[in-house]
Amino acid sequence: MSKFSTSIRRKLGFDTRKSEYAFQKDPRVGHISASRVADTWVKTTCGYCSVGCGMLVGVRDGKAVTVRGNPDHSVNHGKLCPKGQSEHHILTAPGRATQPLLRKKGKLVPVPWDEALDTMVERIGSIQQKYGNNSLGVVGTGQLVTEEVYTLGKLVQLGFRTRNNDGNTTLCMASAVSGYKLSFGSDGPPGSYEDMEAADVVLLIGSNIADNHPILCQRVERSSERTLIVVDPRVTKTAMMADIHLPVKPRSDIALINGIAHILIREGLIDSSYIEQHTTGFEEFAAYVSTFTPQHVAQVTGLNEETILKVALLYGRAKAAFIGWTMGVNHSTQGAVTVTAINNLALITGNIGRAGAAPFSITGQCNAMGTRETGFTSSLPGYRKFEDAAHREDLARIWNIDIERIPTARGLAYPDIIEGAVSGKIKALWFIATNPVVSFPNYSVLEQALRSVEFLVVQDGFHPTPTSDFADLVLPAAIWGEKEGTYTNSERRVGKVNRAVAPPGDARTDFDIFLDLAARIGVREELFPNWKTTHDAFLEWQRVSAGRMCDYSKFTWQQIEDENGAQWGGKRLYEDGIFPTSDGKARLHCVPCDPFVEQPNSEYNFILNTGRTVEHWHTRTKTSQVAMLESMVPNAWLEMNPEDAKRLNLKSHDRVTVTSRRSNVKNLELRITGIVAPGQVFMPFHFSESNSNLVTLGAFDPISREPNFKQCAVRVERSATH
Repeated sequence: MSKFSTSIRRKLGFDTRKSEYAFQKDPRVGHISASRVADTWVKTTCGYCSVGCGMLVGVRDGKAVTVRGNPDHSVNHGKLCPKGQSEHHILTAPGRATQPLLRKKGKLVPVPWDEALDTMVERIGSIQQKYGNNSLGVVGTGQLVTEEVYTLGKLVQLGFRTRNNDGNTTLCMASAVSGYKLSFGSDGPPGSYEDMEAADVVLLIGSNIADNHPILCQRVERSSERTLIVVDPRVTKTAMMADIHLPVKPRSDIALINGIAHILIREGLIDSSYIEQHTTGFEEFAAYVSTFTPQHVAQVTGLNEETILKVALLYGRAKAAFIGWTMGVNHSTQGAVTVTAINNLALITGNIGRAGAAPFSITGQCNAMGTRETGFTSSLPGYRKFEDAAHREDLARIWNIDIERIPTARGLAYPDIIEGAVSGKIKALWFIATNPVVSFPNYSVLEQALRSVEFLVVQDGFHPTPTSDFADLVLPAAIWGEKEGTYTNSERRVGKVNRAVAPPGDARTDFDIFLDLAARIGVREELFPNWKTTHDAFLEWQRVSAGRMCDYSKFTWQQIEDENGAQWGGKRLYEDGIFPTSDGKARLHCVPCDPFVEQPNSEYNFILNTGRTVEHWHTRTKTSQVAMLESMVPNAWLEMNPEDAKRLNLKSHDRVTVTSRRSNVKNLELRITGIVAPGQVFMPFHFSESNSNLVTLGAFDPISREPNFKQCAVRVERSATH
């Protein structure tokens, strides 16, 4: 039991003598309403971000009345962020979807489940018969439990027989996946959270964990034994925590990384033995980065040469150096290769496979990792390759199907599915627990896609949403707290997710919806023999993952629950220096620092950056319904440097309009602050009412297909008064 366990559990009112968590009445808490005193505590994993916090849901009379952090959980030690602390409120939120809705005569009207699913099967079937199987596009989510993701992948690829299956995780983590594959031969974050504490240098690039993954901040609290360096154009909350903040110009991080590599090689701060034994391409790489001198990098990044040299020497002389990143790296047309540039630094210094030493992508959604492992989207389940006949044969044997049924190449990625809908290639769309009207870049293209398809299904726990308003069919789904399965967090820790309450109204779990659809298209017994619960899916997934890097066969649901999670691959990958490539060696890549796509000019003279705030989650489908969170941050805003505000004769709290070449966002509250540099502005992307993706680019990474959400050229003007 951890050092946090017994004393903290007693202070919080947990009975440490029982396996169940029972609230003990404390005379000091007399003001707590009896209706909020739980009679049962359900152990589970948070359903928001990818940190994977353990938590306890308090239930009374069949309703979730409170939540607490699990003090025994190694990820969060009882702590929760504001979203986690209020997560139980989403279960009874007013916006829950409770019955199937079918559009008739232009209006969505309630229908029974049989009519809803019969209509879905008939409409999709007729479209596929007319236009081909691949006329159906499906976009899943990192919000489902792993067992549901696995089931969906089989249903879509082998049942509906369309290859055009992807997830909304492509919008946030596809570049990390692609970068890992390019460098190491496989997806899979090499390190663990504890490496952030064990490292003597932590370098965070484009990663505002204080807002996006706040519980991880405890890992990098100031210490005389560790130096925290944050690379970010904006003075984020995380940058304020740093020992050194590097306010680089937007998208100049590649130049900085290459420049650090140049100094490390020049100063002999590389691990020549590791390079020789475990990498390929060093000579070409060294020649390439030789041009990234401190003087050149200073010009590109806006940093001074002394700072660049200082940071490089700190990294190079560290006993163990950790590099973490999130969307500031991934959200780019160069996201995948930026990840390889980060991996280059770790490889040439041997900072991989050791305690405290790792290149580490911090994932977005609670189960983005589970979707990557099982999803049947960018790769076959178990990190297998579509193009590898042996991998397809392996799965065909396990599934007892003809190998010819398994695709030899992935289908369209999420952005290409949307573009396919615009061009007429995709005729039917099925969205599951995602809200692209707010989250997808360049809204006008997305709107055209939704209006172009012949049949649009939205399966979600909430309605109405900006996306479900477009739907021909709405399927009400259970959400976190109403289903059972597993999530896998950023450090590859598989966490148990348990049902605390029943879904509202006629809502069903996504798993049950998938099995019902499988039965209606005649593949349930073939693809899902004798399956009744998500545990059946887990048992098959264990067989599919056995012997693979992401091997789940070594632990059961009960072990995961009892041990508060289990890490596949152990604490860190590649400890032996052997990589899943043809020769067992990692690849070093030469990465150019290209200008970002849309440069500012005299008409559009600001660079817009977008991001998140700690109080809200993605498109606010859930958090806008939680009064505590919504009252903290009810509206979007725009941050601008005081120099620019003075030049434009703008004052704090003025209402402004942001305009790009595509559209505009009106009546934003102006916040004048030194957090952003002159020539740059920032706004959060959560708000459908002030949708940042009205103005963002429709530009995508050519390798990962992840969108370039971050940099686009805009102008800012005072909004017209009415």
